[in-house]
Amino acid sequence: MSKKISGAEYPLSKIFSSDFEYVIPSYQRPYAWTTDQADELFSDLIAFFQAEAEEGYFLGSIVLIKSEDSAYSQVIDGQQRLTTLTILLAAMACANNGEDKEELRPYILEAGKKMEGILPKPRLSLRERDKGFFAKYIQDLQLAALTDLDSSSLDNESQRNIQANAKHFMQLVASTLPTPEKLRAFVTFLLTRCYLVTVSTASQESAFRVFSVMNSRGLNLQPTDIIKADTIGKLKGEDDRQTYNDKWEEIEVELTRDGFRDLFTFIRMIYAKEKSKRILLEEFRTHVLPNNPDPKIFIDNVLEPFADALDAIRNASYTATSHAETVNYYIKWLQRIDNSDWIPPAMLYLKEQRNKPKRVARFFELLERLAAFMHICRWNVNQRIEVYAELINDIQSGAEPDDMAQFEFTDDDREEFRDALDGNIYELTPRRRNYLLLRLDSFISDGAATYDPSVLTIEHVLPQTVPAKSEWATWWPSTAERKAWVHRLSNLVPLNKKKNSAAQNYEFGPKCDIYFSGTKNVSSYALTSQVMLQKAWTPKIVEGRQQELLEILYDNWDI
Repeated sequence: MSKKISGAEYPLSKIFSSDFEYVIPSYQRPYAWTTDQADELFSDLIAFFQAEAEEGYFLGSIVLIKSEDSAYSQVIDGQQRLTTLTILLAAMACANNGEDKEELRPYILEAGKKMEGILPKPRLSLRERDKGFFAKYIQDLQLAALTDLDSSSLDNESQRNIQANAKHFMQLVASTLPTPEKLRAFVTFLLTRCYLVTVSTASQESAFRVFSVMNSRGLNLQPTDIIKADTIGKLKGEDDRQTYNDKWEEIEVELTRDGFRDLFTFIRMIYAKEKSKRILLEEFRTHVLPNNPDPKIFIDNVLEPFADALDAIRNASYTATSHAETVNYYIKWLQRIDNSDWIPPAMLYLKEQRNKPKRVARFFELLERLAAFMHICRWNVNQRIEVYAELINDIQSGAEPDDMAQFEFTDDDREEFRDALDGNIYELTPRRRNYLLLRLDSFISDGAATYDPSVLTIEHVLPQTVPAKSEWATWWPSTAERKAWVHRLSNLVPLNKKKNSAAQNYEFGPKCDIYFSGTKNVSSYALTSQVMLQKAWTPKIVEGRQQELLEILYDNWDI
């Protein structure tokens, strides 16, 4: 098969002619343009039509898999524009009567020419799920019936977008082109002076290589769309292609489009075990697909179970006959970490050991400890990736969680962790210090408390600025001593953000009564409640509290 790539600029009268029979492959996303994009397109067209008497208007590019000797054209990029333009043509046809309406119909439907061997067919065939709907209402010019339908009764979002845009175009045409003469002039402009560039090749591989030649209105294909085309395209039978296409789309809908891309990024890490160096598509083709050449096995044994694992991790929704609550407890803490590098090993372990809940619970307990260590000690992405890559190796070797080398802290690790915990915690980034204070609070409350990070602030007990002649100045006369303790763990308490408007420099008693207390004079945080029980806040009390809190962290994180 030739891999020649050809490009040409055509007016819409040629684009919607017998030279092209557009088909949207099943692996393409559904029709997604809303009235916002439709309105922008129409506004641009009208503005150009009214301002320019002779110039042509460029509508962008479409990418097709098409042989030179055939009209059959698989649309790799451009379905949003082609579909929207077809809806616009239908709206203008329905605004006409008689000859003008019939003149527009052939740009939407190929009437067929028996003498030339051309069969009647639509110019554009959408994906299987929407093809019949589009043909019935748009291509048969039944827009009045379409707009009368209750949108909630339609099968999917694609059909609702088609209905909304049809209704919107009908209103725009009626208000902007109110006379037959104006409408006819605009139709002539659209068909003869508006152009699309078609980029065509008979090779699927070549078509995907140039799919990014798009205008800014297009909804770009994602790497996952191309991987889908590669995978589904290998299946031989139409039934298999439809079955596995449906499976693929169900996973994508469940995870959402962004989550679906994340899934592929995490799977890449599981196979590559290194930081990404190239675009996702290239790395997936290098590291993942060669290890899973059978598309059925890839979807059934890789994509689907990893998607289930990711869904459980994103929603903290692991289910099992025992230990599920414990697993989800640790997942919720991991979700507070400022990176997602821990997710690939977590996905892999859930996929491999999901039915061994006791083992899963121990794994996530140790994973949270490891992630917290690197989080609080500010390990960079390269350091984290190296650790998690080795952890993936441990998982693939079948090791028990307690035998995984990356979970075993060295003496240097323990010293680094302890030094960080005993340092100036307030100077950490908000994500890090919030994590540490809330985690410590959870240890004190035996894990019973729940936290909303959106209404959280970390405050100092001993204020950062000590007023002269205050009680604080009496207790803390040494500036150096204040500086040494003000940002340390024992001098910090979590508060609800809404309390943050009170004066931070109150004396200790009023500060506890007014600033630290919550409803009924009780704080929602165990750490803060402990402080409120104190009668004074002297260096001796703060130092003693520091040791108590550190021991709690050391014990719970086993360092």
